[in-house]
Amino acid sequence: MDKVSEEVDRVKNEWNDAYHKTLDQIKAIEVYEKQSESTEKNSLPRLNALAQDGLNLLSSLEFKLDLLAPQLLSDSEVEAAQSLIESWKNQSHNLRSSLRNANMQAKANMRKAAQEERERLLGGGEESTIRRRNLQTKAGMTSAAESITESLRRTRQLMVQEVERTANTIETFEESTGVLKKAETEYKGHRSLLTRTRNLLSTMQRQDVMDRIILAVGFFFFSLAVLYVVSKRIGLLKLQRMATAAIKAGMVKQADNIPRDINHGRNPIQGNEDLVYKVEHAQERHVWDEL
Repeated sequence: MDKVSEEVDRVKNEWNDAYHKTLDQIKAIEVYEKQSESTEKNSLPRLNALAQDGLNLLSSLEFKLDLLAPQLLSDSEVEAAQSLIESWKNQSHNLRSSLRNANMQAKANMRKAAQEERERLLGGGEESTIRRRNLQTKAGMTSAAESITESLRRTRQLMVQEVERTANTIETFEESTGVLKKAETEYKGHRSLLTRTRNLLSTMQRQDVMDRIILAVGFFFFSLAVLYVVSKRIGLLKLQRMATAAIKAGMVKQADNIPRDINHGRNPIQGNEDLVYKVEHAQERHVWDEL
């Protein structure tokens, strides 16, 4: 059993004890007559004060159970505690009604006892005189005792209320302290997370700048390579065309000056064309090797 359940059981036991004691006080008020030594020891104001203290204690225990109910573990226990609180409130209301009725009955009993006492006092004689003196002395003492009792009761009630208020204030301060500590922990966690995020963003920005520089340098070198290849290819083609044109021009002039080769049966012009083809073929192959 956890501490909350134990505290709930303790509150239940205290409430039952206070309920029965208050009920006994109300019954004593109901039969109060103020005519004997036994009844004067428990005067009507004192009995009412005790009954009021009992009702206040019941209200305090109901409030405490109302605070403990939401802290129970299961929903069934919470519902049972709330139902018990409603039952306690109804019983407390019945006790207050019974207290009012008991006071009315006590006043009726006191009027009846006073009437009987008045009749005995009016009977005359020495016994009646002594009885009147005793009643006056006892009445003064009773009145003083009742005043002191009422003052002490009010003081006790104020002290109980102040203690309850102080306990509630301390509990509120403890809850506020817990909430503040939790908020401080979460703030520290968020602060470290923000620091890591800021560092990560700085790293990503530096990496982005480096990537841009690398891309720019790579594109520059690629452009240079393309320009070099294009310029190289254009230059070689021009050189090839110039060489071919020069060879063809030279061979044509030589063909005009050299007669036909009769011994071998070959045409000198045909031989020159074969030579031009070989030169062009060799130059093209050289160009492809260069590329």
